[in-house]
Amino acid sequence: MVAMPNPHPMADVSTVWLRAFLEVARQGSFTLAARTLGWTQSAVSRQISALESALGGAPLFDRLPRGVRLTEAGRVLVPHAQTVTEALHGAGRELAALREVAGGRLRFGAFATADAALVPHALAAFRARHPRVRLAREEGFTPALLDRLTAGHLDLAVVSTTGRAPLESYDLHHLLDESLYVAVPTTHELAGGGPVRLGRLADADWISGSARPEGTLLDAALRQGFRPRVAHVVAEWTAKQGYVAAGLGVTLVPALAAESVRPDIALLPVLDEGAPARAVYAATARGRTAAPAAEAFVRALREAAERIPGQIPG
Repeated sequence: MVAMPNPHPMADVSTVWLRAFLEVARQGSFTLAARTLGWTQSAVSRQISALESALGGAPLFDRLPRGVRLTEAGRVLVPHAQTVTEALHGAGRELAALREVAGGRLRFGAFATADAALVPHALAAFRARHPRVRLAREEGFTPALLDRLTAGHLDLAVVSTTGRAPLESYDLHHLLDESLYVAVPTTHELAGGGPVRLGRLADADWISGSARPEGTLLDAALRQGFRPRVAHVVAEWTAKQGYVAAGLGVTLVPALAAESVRPDIALLPVLDEGAPARAVYAATARGRTAAPAAEAFVRALREAAERIPGQIPG
């Protein structure tokens, strides 16, 4: 077969050759360029010869009795060589910034109650340490966040075991196991008391984000032998508190949200021996290399998790 000529000879050019070429062009001398580069003069000469051959053989420099001078071909090549080397230097700077978490981006999501205290504490610490990282945040339920993570729209998601979400196919970074509280109005007969079994509230009206308890925090009531009567379906956390404070029912509050309850609500620890604790994780996509910013954010989340009251010891 007849070898076809390469229509794009620059594809075969070494960046080492371009570096030598630009230095010779700046210095006007092979000797001075070699001194600046820390090479021998013969090494510089070989790089220029190789570059000239790769570009079709036209000389890039006129060899003078003292030094060298760019030919017309050399003058044409200079701006292109500068563009290539500057682009590579720019890429190197950006890659170094990624490694040092001094640049790049982080796209993360979290479920609502994680945004009450855990995520804000972690985010404040992360931004103080890495102010140049561009941040994008989403809020949603764990299954939706996992879908976004799988699709590559998120780098990291703060998720929980509530809802029996399929977590097995993700890399999970454990943050905490949290206890549950039942929120009642401060005028409630149990307010001010100690821990309670949910069975004592079997006849109460319940406020929940779903009409069905399965796969929600109210699984705890099913474990204790009764099906709670969901009187009001309220998705938003602060709205649930308003319903409780108005005496319209009671609701369950995870430890992550315990710090942010309003003063006209009382929290009673739930007794639920032997039940699986609600685990909270930072999830990343398995098989996908985590960005350094995501790894740094996981560290910040773990530090913030240590400050959350109501954790269940590991």
